[in-house]
Amino acid sequence: MNKKLSIVATSLVTASLVLAACGNNTEAGKAPNGSDNNGKEKVTLSIWHNYTGDDQRAQTMRSIIEQYQKDHPEVELDVQAIPPDGYRTRLKTVAAANEMPDLFVMWPGVMTKEFQAGNLLQPVNELLDSKPEWKEGFLPGSFDGFTIGEDIFSAPIALSPTSILFYNKSILEANGLQPPKTWDDLMNAVGVLKEKKITPISLGNKAAWLAQSSIFSSLADRVTGTEWFLKAAAQDGAKFTDPEFVQSLAYLQELGNAGAFQEGFNSIDNTQMEQYFAQGKSAMMIDGGWALTNLAASASKEALDQMGAAVLPSIPGGKGDPNTISGVVGTGIGMSAKVDGAKKQAAYDLMYAMAGPDAQKRVLESNQLVSYKVDLDKSKVTPIFAEVYELVNSVTRTPVYDGVLSSAVADELNNGLQELLMGGKPEAIAKKVQAAIEKESK
Repeated sequence: MNKKLSIVATSLVTASLVLAACGNNTEAGKAPNGSDNNGKEKVTLSIWHNYTGDDQRAQTMRSIIEQYQKDHPEVELDVQAIPPDGYRTRLKTVAAANEMPDLFVMWPGVMTKEFQAGNLLQPVNELLDSKPEWKEGFLPGSFDGFTIGEDIFSAPIALSPTSILFYNKSILEANGLQPPKTWDDLMNAVGVLKEKKITPISLGNKAAWLAQSSIFSSLADRVTGTEWFLKAAAQDGAKFTDPEFVQSLAYLQELGNAGAFQEGFNSIDNTQMEQYFAQGKSAMMIDGGWALTNLAASASKEALDQMGAAVLPSIPGGKGDPNTISGVVGTGIGMSAKVDGAKKQAAYDLMYAMAGPDAQKRVLESNQLVSYKVDLDKSKVTPIFAEVYELVNSVTRTPVYDGVLSSAVADELNNGLQELLMGGKPEAIAKKVQAAIEKESK
């Protein structure tokens, strides 16, 4: 054999052996030592979320997670998608067992405080500080509910006003009514609509939180004022047995006794409530900003065109500002205290993908309010979303009860409101709430 040919043949054999060896170590695109072909360490990352619905925001968030998976082949995602009504309960269950997923949707305020106190979370200051333009793009106060001391535990993906009064323009106009601005206006509208056998206000309180979050938090603030509530929540000179709180309960009961809600309101959920309103079966609905993305996905164009939005009516002699909406900065992604190393960087990348500037823009265009500076292109959203967007930016925000009270006290209130609307006595329910908060204070 020619010497040159011999060298070439030997080289080809050697190259083949090297390729074969590499092939044995790169099954399914993997490189040696548990890394991918780009040299990145292979990690498994678990994430829990509640983006399970057909609403536009849920679809957007799921597509962001799916795109992250395509862009990061070195990360194996273990995704648990849990329906919203059962999500908090599931998360609290694993929190109690200290078995948190690596990443999870969580709420600001009480949940953040409780998880931090249980050493279940780790701060994300490092991620935020590494991307200053992103951090500075959030609206003022956006991190407040996720902040304890100097530590920030999440970046919000939404803004959640909870007490928007939605109304059907056609139904009100056909019955000579205007969107109610005062309590007397509201009670008059309830009477007129009941007379015509039209449900005045749709309510879906099966999960118990809705009446508290969307109606009572704002209604009570109209009566007591924000300062009183924060003092009562801190047990600092105010109690839930005080006359103003009992009066707040009495106002909600008055609404129920007048027949404002459809029969069986404690047996249908939030989504069913929204469908009831969208189908023109009720004249009004008191719901949160999350309804906008649900309605955009499920309601007809004709139905959406008939919707208007306002704040809850004022209360005579009330101490609170009537030009307000109860609400919180929306949910964000929390990270387990146990995440470290290469997994932590992968988690940071996914958090940024889900809450970065591009995601915020996409979420806004999915008819979901955000806590981020994004110019709204009204051609991309429904007319009712554009109206609520302007409304929310023209009023101030007051606390949501379950964003301030502990889980145990909020549960006592939620159950109490169900009882109240079925005939329970305001004074008795007030005593239960006060007893629950005193028990925690001991």
